[in-house]
Amino acid sequence: MIRLIIEKELREIIGSTRFAITFAICSILILLSFYVGARNYQVSLARHEAAKRENIRRMEGLTDWFSVQEVRVFLPPQPLAALVTGVSNDIGRTTEVRGRGELSAEDSRFNDDPIFAVFRFLDLDFIFQIVLSLFAILFAYDTISGEKERGTLRLSFANAVPKDKYILGKLVGSFLALAVPLVLPMLIGCLLLPLLGVPMNSDEWLRLSLIIGCGLLYFGAFLSIAIFVSTRTQRTSSSFVMLLVVWIFAVLIIPRTSVLFAGRAVDVPSVDEIASQKNRLSAQLWEEDRKKMGTFKPAASNNQPEKIMQEFNSFMQSIADEREKKMEEFGGRLNEERANRQRVQERLAFGLARVSPSATFSLAATSLAGTSLSLKDHFREAANAYQKQYARFMKEKTGMVTGGRMMMFRNETDNGHKPKPIDPGEMPSFAYDPPSVGNVFGAALPDIGLLALFNIIFFIAAYVGFLRYDVR
Repeated sequence: MIRLIIEKELREIIGSTRFAITFAICSILILLSFYVGARNYQVSLARHEAAKRENIRRMEGLTDWFSVQEVRVFLPPQPLAALVTGVSNDIGRTTEVRGRGELSAEDSRFNDDPIFAVFRFLDLDFIFQIVLSLFAILFAYDTISGEKERGTLRLSFANAVPKDKYILGKLVGSFLALAVPLVLPMLIGCLLLPLLGVPMNSDEWLRLSLIIGCGLLYFGAFLSIAIFVSTRTQRTSSSFVMLLVVWIFAVLIIPRTSVLFAGRAVDVPSVDEIASQKNRLSAQLWEEDRKKMGTFKPAASNNQPEKIMQEFNSFMQSIADEREKKMEEFGGRLNEERANRQRVQERLAFGLARVSPSATFSLAATSLAGTSLSLKDHFREAANAYQKQYARFMKEKTGMVTGGRMMMFRNETDNGHKPKPIDPGEMPSFAYDPPSVGNVFGAALPDIGLLALFNIIFFIAAYVGFLRYDVR
């Protein structure tokens, strides 16, 4: 019996003009998102390589490692970020490393291309959240109430069809008829990625598969909501209006309202306020260090200028190290306090937003793609680790840790020989390792489970709602 109902539902949906139009639009949008994502990846990769070459070119011709003021490290483009952008275009991609001091990233993608900040990118997150959820409503809003209006519902139950099998067949048949065909353009899009020059390793393929799976769970949740609402109304017009209101709240209002409420409920110091306090302390410490410079006295037995300079540089190094230690302690306290408040704010905002399947799917997809809010922290950690490598390297080359407010003196003699240029290739290379599959899956697991729970809840609601539905 259930098989016959599923087959009937499949024939009715797939054979309709509405399905043909919807399937064509979805296929075009999905394939376009893969193509646009691949092209954006190629553009980002070209810019990344050009920035790395420029970073090396700036050091060409220098004959002294003391002349190297800073180096730049860049966040490399990630293949999955082209398909689920998340915050990857909002955060800074470039960090200047000076050997000491606090690091901050600048130069976001939207800084280069502000027009994309207005309209954003066409990616899988947008297609699932906006387009496919609307299509789920469009196909399922009249699943039950439409059958009743047309009189086919009473005709079906004139043959003594069990209610539980009927609604089960409707739910399964609708999902198979609508979700399975959407997998086809996604598979074609996946095949296009290597052809368009997007390198994908096994971990990234697995993460992309999980993202598509989350999308299908999200699609199923809205399909179940639509069928549930259809079981609670007698007219298709009422069902459609109610579902449109539900969609507006779930997709547009709840996520934004939760962020607004969390911002009001938890006060987080701004970056400018933190920077202002750090700058005041830095200026105060610098004035104190300037007074300490006047107390420098070389050793009485030291009469050679080179040794005096070395002694003075060592003195300056100790002052800089002490100043940096104080700045790190003070800045660390400020940063930790702000980070703790920000985490509370984020937990509150995301906790409220997860009432919506739309926000839950977005959080799961960005976590799996590695483009969630943790991307900024992950890049900062990689840059901080590189700064330690760079500091050790510069100390080997110059005998000092460069960077920050620091005065150095040296006596240059070339003995009539032209100095040799430095080799920038000797510098340690920056490596950014994206989070592992285990880490991103662990971060996304609560949201994946919540999407599954939404499906179960609305499936049961639709099932129970139809058992109480008056089919006459």
